[in-house]
Amino acid sequence: MKVGILGYPQVGKTTLFAMLTKLEKNVGVSSSAVETSVGVAKVNDPRLSILTGMFNPKKTIPATLDLVDLGGFGKKEALRNVDVLIHVVRAFLDDAVPHANGEVDPARDIASMELELIISDLAWIEDRLAKIDRELKKMPKAGLEPEKKLLARFRTQLEAERPLRELELHDDEVKLILGYGFLSLKPMLFVLNVSEEAIAQPDDDKIVAQLDSYVDKPNTRILSVCAKIEAELAQLSSEDASLFMTDLGLDEPGLDRLAREAYRLLGRISFFTVGPDEVRAWPIRQGTFAKQAAAAIHSDIERGFIRAEVVHYDDFIQHESMAACKEKGVFRLEGKEYLVREGDMINFRFNV
Repeated sequence: MKVGILGYPQVGKTTLFAMLTKLEKNVGVSSSAVETSVGVAKVNDPRLSILTGMFNPKKTIPATLDLVDLGGFGKKEALRNVDVLIHVVRAFLDDAVPHANGEVDPARDIASMELELIISDLAWIEDRLAKIDRELKKMPKAGLEPEKKLLARFRTQLEAERPLRELELHDDEVKLILGYGFLSLKPMLFVLNVSEEAIAQPDDDKIVAQLDSYVDKPNTRILSVCAKIEAELAQLSSEDASLFMTDLGLDEPGLDRLAREAYRLLGRISFFTVGPDEVRAWPIRQGTFAKQAAAAIHSDIERGFIRAEVVHYDDFIQHESMAACKEKGVFRLEGKEYLVREGDMINFRFNV
């Protein structure tokens, strides 16, 4: 699960990347550098913390995301291999930090970056369509006609300056373009780096209010974080950080929400395995069957799958033990075609 982070210089992109991945980076002048950085971010889940408290395991392992931070859009080809894009957008005012494009205008920056993605995809499609036409002139190939038709549809969408992610695609259409890595087709998370005042009183932020039109767009999410606050939280103890968030009216760090939103845009859900040795969140695609989910742990478990012992997290928390869950009838044995749900706690029976 790979997430690409992009944004214009001096927006806080490198700062957020460094805090998400816990990597030490120079986040001052180097924010406009062109190097590509990679790291791993934890998807912090409050449920995992609660389960850890109940089972007291030797270790706790959250789900993770692989992050790629592009220092400059000139290296956009590296984004074709990621699954989701995060566009960090500046929405704070600070005379000491000049904006690369003049005034702070997140709506302008979003539209500008979207256009760059669209132009990149359009150029690729024009080249591909020209190649298909040349191949069809040499020898008709039935397999190329559906692709040509789909790419022509894509071209119409892009020429209207609308990203491909807003199109509804059928499974057979998705298969036609696997591996092409269209940038504007990738799910997008717009992260607004806002001021401390905007975090404390979000309804009063006129800059953020300009972006309401993006809220309901397909395969698109938008959220606000304050990199300055997140940096301060990172320096505090857990107790002090909790008090600081309470003073600000925050339930959790913005970085936790950011990671979870990216996780959801990837179409991922988590199931849990629990025990005295380990409590762990396992990421799988939504719509995964139990036998396939077993492969996330080990291929031997998938190969020797017998049954899945399943209790949903909510039921377990309500009844507080596996024994009570069995007594109440919420502990189930499921077969290989059971669709795993978000928050299932699973123990796989298998034999190899």
